[in-house]
Amino acid sequence: MNPERIFEEFPAPSYRGTQERALRDIRDAFAAGNDVVLVRAPTGSGKSLLARAVAGCARRVDEADPSDATGAYYTTPQVSQLDDVAADDLLADLNVIRGKSNYTCILPDERETPVNQAPCVRERGYDCSVKHRCPYFSDRAIASNRDIAAMTLAYFMQTAGSEVFRKRDVVVVDEAHGLAEWAEMYATIQLGPRTVPFWDDLRVPVVDDLERAVQYAENVAQICTRRKDDLLAQESLSAAEVRTRDRLQELIGELEWFVSDYRDPQSPTTWLVDQSEPSSARTERRDEDDDPAGGPLTIKPMSPEKYLQHTVWDRGNKFALLSATILNKAAFCRQVGLDPTTVALVDVEHTFPVENRPLYDVTQGKMTYDQRSETTPKIARTIVRLMQHHPDEKGLIHAHSYSIQERLAELLADFGVGDRVRTHDRDGRDAALEEWKASDGSDVFLSVKMEEALDLKGDLCRWQVLCKAPFLNTGDSRVAHRLEDGQWAWYYRTALRTVIQACGRVVRAPDDYGATYLADSSLLDCFDRARTDMPDWFAVQVDRMSQPELPAFDPSAAIAGDSGGTRGGGGERTDRSRRTRSRSRRSGRSASSSPLADVWDTDG
Repeated sequence: MNPERIFEEFPAPSYRGTQERALRDIRDAFAAGNDVVLVRAPTGSGKSLLARAVAGCARRVDEADPSDATGAYYTTPQVSQLDDVAADDLLADLNVIRGKSNYTCILPDERETPVNQAPCVRERGYDCSVKHRCPYFSDRAIASNRDIAAMTLAYFMQTAGSEVFRKRDVVVVDEAHGLAEWAEMYATIQLGPRTVPFWDDLRVPVVDDLERAVQYAENVAQICTRRKDDLLAQESLSAAEVRTRDRLQELIGELEWFVSDYRDPQSPTTWLVDQSEPSSARTERRDEDDDPAGGPLTIKPMSPEKYLQHTVWDRGNKFALLSATILNKAAFCRQVGLDPTTVALVDVEHTFPVENRPLYDVTQGKMTYDQRSETTPKIARTIVRLMQHHPDEKGLIHAHSYSIQERLAELLADFGVGDRVRTHDRDGRDAALEEWKASDGSDVFLSVKMEEALDLKGDLCRWQVLCKAPFLNTGDSRVAHRLEDGQWAWYYRTALRTVIQACGRVVRAPDDYGATYLADSSLLDCFDRARTDMPDWFAVQVDRMSQPELPAFDPSAAIAGDSGGTRGGGGERTDRSRRTRSRSRRSGRSASSSPLADVWDTDG
């Protein structure tokens, strides 16, 4: 790597804000010998441009010996972030490659077939006459041979050990704050009717310890291997058989990794196993003399350092990890398996005027499971008053869960303002979001899990409400395990990180402006408890927080200023004849059975 090239590799014609200083600090951090540089850059600082400049510092082929790693990877966990990169003319030399399912076969009779189900993967020995023009293989060849290959983090991790995408000199990870959580998610193994093609044929035991889980994982892997080999012996496969074969291969890799990691005495990974109750049908099939029937299994790693070592850290010589919310360097390094002595932290200043990004306290009580039924109607009334306060401006409501979203939608419809409110379900969230963004008028969007990777610049949205503090579900075994270990600082820090990400959705440039309203009083407690991990620029926002003067509750005034505009049919309206009923599934255990239920929501 040659960090001295960082300025000439910056792709924009000029600098804005503190970009020039950020480049200098990043250059100096790498020049000082650090293997990893964390770049804490707030919204609007141009992280993608900084990332491109760092990637351009990678060793080039004409500067390297044959055995040296050259070139760079750019990767991000967010698909929308990769889409933005692909659409940015300044980043045209980031060569994007996606998974096969994102491409369509170009053979005349297969124009609607995704490449991962095309004849080349269905038929043994198939010789494709147009492979040189295949959109997937074309993009892969370009990305693998150019200086900078860009891909999602999922694809990047899946190609670990690939002969096509080998180790490179520099790896840049954008939106890297959740790297540990993403790794935990990717390494989690689900064994159930939706993930195991032959689940109904399995005899599932009650798994009450890790050793039993390992033995069962070995047994399932053997069955997967036999069934996969049977499919591979066939001359041709149907599309469904191709999906089964690929899923079997994935399961084999997942299960073998778990067994290998668990039995490695040097591995730092802690594994947890959750088991659900079996279906009544499965239980009834058992004879009285059989062992008790077990239900679906979830095998989870905690802080999977070894997994990250293989899928990320072995993939490059130098790393730049960028995010607005890497809040604590030591804790981050500990979670992802980095040595803090080889890691530098570069802080990029926030250039957005604090008065353009105000926080307002409209708290109505706690949104814990036990108190939610009392607090939610108060929040709904507050949303109506905010709609009155912003009669001609779009608003975003962060509902946190589908159960809260549905209840708020019902209340707002009952108040008579449903015609200004849109919702979405799990399957149609992206389409509903795009139609809301494209609409005229001042519709309010009741969203779930949209705190990150959402660009609502300008009039796309001028105000938003956080309805619930985004604490992790204490009913999750990983969360419970950490809290039993006393990791409360991690718990509050994780919630604060999501709040900061959410606050950045509606203010996207120095001359942009947008208000964020806090409706759950637990958010204020989070700010107090995570204060030491709060970036200075966000602490200024918190310190300036005030209570706004809102009009008296008058639903007719909340819709009087709405100009109607182009409403389309995407986001579901909250009038009851058209509202989509999308419920979040709760765990079978009552929230009150958790010792933490009186502190935070265990419903997710």
